Amino acid sequence: MKFCFRAIVFVAGTLLLSASLPAQNSSQDQTENSGKPLAFRTAIELALKNSTATGLAQADLHRARATVLQSRDVYLPQMVIGSGLGFSYGFPLSLEGAAPSVFNVNFQGALLNAAQRDYIKAAKSEVASTTAQNADRRNDVIMETALAYVQLDLLDSSVSIQREQQQAAAKFQDIVNQRVQAGLDSQVESTRARLTVAKTRLDIAQTQAAADQLRLRLSQLTGLPVSAIQTSPETIPALPSVAQNQDQDLPGQAVKSNPAVKMADEAAQAKEFRARAEHKQMYPSVDFVGQYAVLARFNNYDQFFQKFQRNNVTAGVAIRFPFFNPVQHAAADVAKAEAAKARKEAQGVKEQVSTETLKLQRSVQQLSAARDVAQLEHQLAESDIEVTHARIESGAAGLKDEQNARVTEHQSYTAYLHSSFELDKAQVQLLRQIGQLEDWAMGTPRR
Repeated sequence: MKFCFRAIVFVAGTLLLSASLPAQNSSQDQTENSGKPLAFRTAIELALKNSTATGLAQADLHRARATVLQSRDVYLPQMVIGSGLGFSYGFPLSLEGAAPSVFNVNFQGALLNAAQRDYIKAAKSEVASTTAQNADRRNDVIMETALAYVQLDLLDSSVSIQREQQQAAAKFQDIVNQRVQAGLDSQVESTRARLTVAKTRLDIAQTQAAADQLRLRLSQLTGLPVSAIQTSPETIPALPSVAQNQDQDLPGQAVKSNPAVKMADEAAQAKEFRARAEHKQMYPSVDFVGQYAVLARFNNYDQFFQKFQRNNVTAGVAIRFPFFNPVQHAAADVAKAEAAKARKEAQGVKEQVSTETLKLQRSVQQLSAARDVAQLEHQLAESDIEVTHARIESGAAGLKDEQNARVTEHQSYTAYLHSSFELDKAQVQLLRQIGQLEDWAMGTPRR
């Protein structure tokens, strides 16, 4: 008994130990992976996979495709099995338009219907419109994730620069306080120094708050915990240069490749097909119809007809010639007006996309010049620090002048980072307009 008990305890302990090892390993892997930065392309792929827009896109596309099948299946026979049981007194009257029967089968399918063909074409155009809409949603996710990632990387860099600026401002404040105590500067200079420190502290708080919001948004987009959102600057693909000459027609390229334009065109095409279908509802149509019924004697068929037959079949075609239908004629006019409106709206989308593309193209040119200006200002600020060092060595300047130069250099570098982001943002938006956003986001990282 003691041996069996010890064996049971040993086996149980071994099972518990083996079960705990994978959990420990997995938690250790998560701890190790949590310290790794999140690559730019990985963030895009996770956002496309986990975004709610992806689920909505799949549902809308499934609905559009089901509408095509619904319109096409009108040509397949529709069969209904049932019964028309009822008591008859006197002549057997109909129940719901059919003779009373123990069992019946009714079937009907379209053979010739000009309107239904255009309804099918309209449904196919709606599938194409939904596909374009889903591509536009996909671009929304890519652009939002890309801009949030790039901006977060910028803010993280800005925080480090602002902390250096805060240290420089604190040193500057100490120098001013010493000069005030020595009677070399007035109390006003001390107040200005404290104001500089307070401004840098405010800048850090604002930058950190914005970075936290972007980190949370990236966490929501990718499905990763907030602690795992760490940017990797070297994984961000280099943005392609945008030609500013007149030879490259970016607005025309955007009209051809932009999903919003295609979505509007396909939606207008679908309404045009529906308008034609509503008009063709006044055309002749032919349906294949039939009925099988099992009759009973208690419905008095043998008393009012010369011969009673239990099994009965009727099959043929139903031909309709709608020669007067003012309601349908008005419905066709309404559909035609809606199609004309949709076509004008599609033209408006083309003009809007073309205008926005040209505006972004010129904005990229202006922001590129602004970034160059900010970069040159930062270079001059760095040169001022070197000049100040030389003046300090010659006795023409003091430590106060050096701290002022360093504060100016940090401010110019922060301005340069912000101008770079504004340029990147405009370039990303322009890539989306001309249909090259996904190629860039999934491309090679910058060198």
